[in-house]
Amino acid sequence: MSHTTKQEATPILFGAEVFIEPGQKPEEIDLWFRRLSDAGMLVTRIRLFENYMHQPDGTWDYTLFDEAYKAADKYGVKVYGNLFPRTAFTDLGGLKFPKDAEHLISISKYIEHVVGHFKHFSSCYGWVPVNEPGVGSFPQEEFATDKYKEWREAQQQNEYNSGGYDRFDFANERFHLYYNTWFLQWLTDEIHKHHPGSVIHVNNHAIFKNVAEYDFPAWRDFLTSLGGSAHASWHFGYFNRQKYALAVNANCEIIRSGAGEIPWFMTELQGGNNTYSGFLALCPTKFEIAQWLWTAIGAESRGAIFWCLNPRSSGIEAGEWAMLNYHNEPSDRFIAAQEVIKVVESSRGFFDNAKEVESGVNILYTRESLWIEKTLQMGGKSYEGRDEGGVMKSAIAYFEALSEAGIQTNFKEISEFDFNRDSYKGTAIILAHQISIPSKYWPLLTAFVTKGGKLIADGLTGYYDENAVATMRLGFPLREVFGADVLEYKAIDNIEEFTMADAFLPALQWVGQLKPTTATPLAESDGEVYATVNQKGQGSAWWLPTLTGLGCRVYEDYNQLNQFLKHALDIKALNLPFMFNEPQPGVMMKVLNNGKEYVTIIVNKSENRCEFALLNNKPSLQPMVLFANCGGKAGGNHISIEAEETMVIKWL
Repeated sequence: MSHTTKQEATPILFGAEVFIEPGQKPEEIDLWFRRLSDAGMLVTRIRLFENYMHQPDGTWDYTLFDEAYKAADKYGVKVYGNLFPRTAFTDLGGLKFPKDAEHLISISKYIEHVVGHFKHFSSCYGWVPVNEPGVGSFPQEEFATDKYKEWREAQQQNEYNSGGYDRFDFANERFHLYYNTWFLQWLTDEIHKHHPGSVIHVNNHAIFKNVAEYDFPAWRDFLTSLGGSAHASWHFGYFNRQKYALAVNANCEIIRSGAGEIPWFMTELQGGNNTYSGFLALCPTKFEIAQWLWTAIGAESRGAIFWCLNPRSSGIEAGEWAMLNYHNEPSDRFIAAQEVIKVVESSRGFFDNAKEVESGVNILYTRESLWIEKTLQMGGKSYEGRDEGGVMKSAIAYFEALSEAGIQTNFKEISEFDFNRDSYKGTAIILAHQISIPSKYWPLLTAFVTKGGKLIADGLTGYYDENAVATMRLGFPLREVFGADVLEYKAIDNIEEFTMADAFLPALQWVGQLKPTTATPLAESDGEVYATVNQKGQGSAWWLPTLTGLGCRVYEDYNQLNQFLKHALDIKALNLPFMFNEPQPGVMMKVLNNGKEYVTIIVNKSENRCEFALLNNKPSLQPMVLFANCGGKAGGNHISIEAEETMVIKWL
């Protein structure tokens, strides 16, 4: 992919998807695109259904979709063409993988016809090769099983074999990771045969459950930009509604990390009501629309497209999801998005090149932890930390705690972290109940701390290697960095409490008994050690072998965890331009920087108006409120923000 096409995807653009289906009239399609243009929504995505173009006699009739592209041309709206080879009428998400070799050929022919035809419209902006890749389980099609055999034969024997013990090989999971990438690359190559150098974008989905299927760094080689879907009704099962803005924030940070050096763009945000589709019935409020949109902007998204503009009339989602009402009039949600767009447009000089302010704090997850957690499910009594989701929820807990402190936190798969730097002073890694640390990262984590990094681990972090072999009695490979061994883990029935760094922290589900070698005990009871800190080289490693983060999440109280993190991370030394004077439960902040100017985006999801002060390390800068949808105010470093309000402040 050339540098030029990557730059084409970088302007900030907003829009809503126009759903095209038989029965629609040209004048109605024209109205939808006029609605977009009038609102400053200058990008859309269109599902290019083969079912609606490829006729039974083998001919192609593009008339219906031509009307959409013509309207887009007329009103200056850019179109992402979303490839949708033939699927069943009841299918929601579209094709994920080919069924067999014959099906692969038919997909290639579809691409030849569709890309070759629509590329000639001036509104043709680029292509989405697959809608929401990721199926949550091993693909079962004939083509996949044949590809699996081919892939398996090409695999080399790993040097590391877990000491010769019997082990899981997670071949299915590793193949699935490869197969998603292979198919996306194949589709991209097919598109470029007919539209060389065109923009390629893809939207992952259900990120908190499907992320182990995605090899984002590998995708960067052929994508122009990375995207995602963030639908509260489908994707936020680990959160209650009061936490949906936090869910969008974490979702955005995972994608931002995955995108790396290429742009990222929120491809689908829930824009309207759903009735029978989705895992719950929900209609976003106008306040949530503003929260989600500003949160994406604050995480460097190059804009967003809402799903969707107009309600489809047929199929499982009939009458659902739209930002226009049934009379094609703007809803309060549409108007709320329009108000955000106006503010961004008025300050485009800032937002076009703004970057999220880095704190140096990195919450890392490992896909092997997600694989092992899923594989070892036995049913029986439900436990928050042992059920599928415990690994991700533990990471989310630390993300939420630091969000309440007003601190931006990176959310990365461990392979996305840069372990090649000479110094890690001012950098921290948090491994929250990451039950598997693959062997290649053992020396890298040790070197990270030695070079000045701070490492915090809780729960059963490092309990397994990448093959689900327990590490604790096999010469614990992280002993050098943590300066201690685990004597044993004990399951506990109730949440207990221990004191560390003047904080009263919860112990959930298991407690580990530690035997320090070089570490200093921090929490002891009856001669047994339950937490340590180890100085290693220029850095330090904190070990809390219990589900502390998840325990705080269960309590819905992060004050004590933030007290500990303030000490362990030496938060003042992070030298952030802005953070909360003290943690604000239910409130979060994003900070953007462009040159000498800053923008803070503050969202209040608590039940009451909040009054608090910002710690301002840029005292020469004064606040100017760009956006406040409930009348919030900023004076000096004082913030007054109503419940459900989003405030955007520019510091000049």
